[in-house]
Amino acid sequence: MMTEIINVKKFEDINLGDPFFDSLKSQYKEFEDWFQRKSKENAYVINSDDGSLTGFVYLKFEDEEVTDIEPALAAARRIKVGTLKIDAHGTKLGERVIKKIFDHALAEQATEIYVTVFSEHKGLIRLFEKYGFQKKAEKKTQNGTEEVLVRDIFHIKGEISKDYPLVKTKGNKKYLLAIYPEYHTKLFPDSILNNEHPEIIEDVSYTNTIHKVYIAKLALTRLKTGDIVVIYRTTDIPGRARFRSVVTSACVVEDVKGRRDFRNADELVAFALPHSVFSEAELRANFAGGDPLYAVKMTYNAAFRKRTIRGTLLDDVGISEHPRWDLRQLSDEQFRKIAELGKLNENIIVD
Repeated sequence: MMTEIINVKKFEDINLGDPFFDSLKSQYKEFEDWFQRKSKENAYVINSDDGSLTGFVYLKFEDEEVTDIEPALAAARRIKVGTLKIDAHGTKLGERVIKKIFDHALAEQATEIYVTVFSEHKGLIRLFEKYGFQKKAEKKTQNGTEEVLVRDIFHIKGEISKDYPLVKTKGNKKYLLAIYPEYHTKLFPDSILNNEHPEIIEDVSYTNTIHKVYIAKLALTRLKTGDIVVIYRTTDIPGRARFRSVVTSACVVEDVKGRRDFRNADELVAFALPHSVFSEAELRANFAGGDPLYAVKMTYNAAFRKRTIRGTLLDDVGISEHPRWDLRQLSDEQFRKIAELGKLNENIIVD
């Protein structure tokens, strides 16, 4: 299976002659000159394992008034998505790029993100709108008129996707949810451990999507929409859990279903396939087997910058050894401590 990795490269190290850029050159008359002027700056590039370029995104920090659009945007700390192109091939790579844009904006302590898009790029516009971007202005140039889509990162809209990547704590319960190592990094690629090889991150829907579906025999019906889930990667060496089991990620529950919520295997496949590590055949077999079956859909909001081990969770966070940590409710204080130890970006945690 093809693998694709997002890397940072200087413009001068990117081949402008690659056919990937042909559409940008034809749509933006000044593109080649602009590209050359950026030679010492960085961009995110996506390369497949055969070396071909399949994605490019340039992000620029701005803090002045934006006056080349109508109406203008007042001065603020914001990220401009200067150039974005993805060769889509049914793997939701666009969602992973959206996640990278948000991660970059939070690292720059930005409060807004904006992007200009020609109206004919309807799929791209729908993608941005899904995550809370709204048309606020227009930009007119020699190339035509573009829509200006803006996202106020910290404005709560009350919809989980549109509020992404914010984690709203007030009124929502917090849980620890265990996942085996063989599934963990495929489902949560930005939470890869230092001793794992990046090539295990395949360019498939469940890797790239912001939305994840976790399927288990474990009853998950305690989880409710809006609840916060801390992902707990179990040990890869039996008997070494105290030192090798770690918490890695923070997610927000979108939807929870049990077997009775699916009338047939087709409905399970439709719900889970783009977001689960299981193949269609495996999902159908799970449904046909008759065992308990539960599925939770979550947004993948953030990877912890520091992985806290089980021993610390026991000794410093105060989580008791029993009952098992398959699905374990956390107190508000325990969640706060885990977020602090994991160096979770405090700006995404809101009341």
